[in-house]
Amino acid sequence: MQRRVSTGKRSSEGSYQVIWRVVACIPRGRVSTYAAIARMAGLQGRARMVGYAMHSLPEGSGIPWHRVINSRGGISAHPDPLFGQMQRGLLEQEGVVFGPGGLVDLERWGWLGE
Repeated sequence: MQRRVSTGKRSSEGSYQVIWRVVACIPRGRVSTYAAIARMAGLQGRARMVGYAMHSLPEGSGIPWHRVINSRGGISAHPDPLFGQMQRGLLEQEGVVFGPGGLVDLERWGWLGE
């Protein structure tokens, strides 16, 4: 049995396109996690790749990157502290509520592709 190994940028770009299509489907006022996006994109266990895809998102794409949060329901760390504030603000504008510790209740606000 041969195992397929991704070694080039080309295969990542194809995976990124799939990830971006899934993220584009997250409804307004809902969030999804990196791991859930990976599962829906057929990339089980590749949550980190979803993070890379979000980082590589072309500016002006219109894809709602701000609706992707971590598995705890929080906004992931970013080198620019204003980035997290912006993401939270965008989510709050859509009606998403942050609870104690700055976490989103994934039972209430989470989207799994339904």
